[in-house]
Amino acid sequence: MEEIPATGGRDWSIQDVARIAGTTSRTLRHYDDIGLLKPSRVGSNGYRYYDSAALLQLQRILLLRELGLGLPAIAEVFHRHTDPVIELTRHLEWLGQEQQRLARQIRSVRQTIETVRAGGQLMAGDMFEGFDHTQYKDEVEQRWGKDAYATSDAWWRGMPADEKREWKSRVEALGRDWQAAARSRVAADGPEARELAARHVEWLKSIPGTPAADDGGNTKAYVLGLADMYVEDPRFAANYGGVEGAGFVRAALRSFAEKFL
Repeated sequence: MEEIPATGGRDWSIQDVARIAGTTSRTLRHYDDIGLLKPSRVGSNGYRYYDSAALLQLQRILLLRELGLGLPAIAEVFHRHTDPVIELTRHLEWLGQEQQRLARQIRSVRQTIETVRAGGQLMAGDMFEGFDHTQYKDEVEQRWGKDAYATSDAWWRGMPADEKREWKSRVEALGRDWQAAARSRVAADGPEARELAARHVEWLKSIPGTPAADDGGNTKAYVLGLADMYVEDPRFAANYGGVEGAGFVRAALRSFAEKFL
């Protein structure tokens, strides 16, 4: 791979950048047209050229695309966060967590294959290692304490498989309804959004160990904190169609919390 200096130095033609980044010149021109990635200069022949700063911007775009964000949502991320080092550090942390999760899944599937080939006994706990909710363990413990995570984790692991499937189905339905409402451009403080926010809060209250379930007077702060997390963390934003959808969820939850919590 061609070496790219961190700052200064040469620039690259649009064809070179497309080859290096594994994308197309057409895609790069589109990013230019919508103001997402401007070339550092345009030659007298009309060719676009990109310096190292532009390549850094392109790397961020491609990372966010991998996270499932649409181009309008990526533009919003760039508007809110201007320090590329801070944002790339966040991306790197997320990729590291994803790498660990995928490694657990690989070990789980490999072990299942080996066990089946040998005619052995499958262990349910081993089969689903890396497929559960523990990817959010650090966030939960940091924000709400280890007891909150331990309580909710024990509740989830003790739930029968059929109840888990039903519970996941309800959560997925809620996520789809949020995305549909966001696409429909309904008012975040309107009746449809209010009904979704009420369902969302009831869902949070159903999870043991959370401030909402404990009902210790912290439900409002808990909901508002989660609403911000949905927008700030791409993993959560992806559940609502990206940053734009998560922004709608946050606005609706904020409106609901101020009036009813």
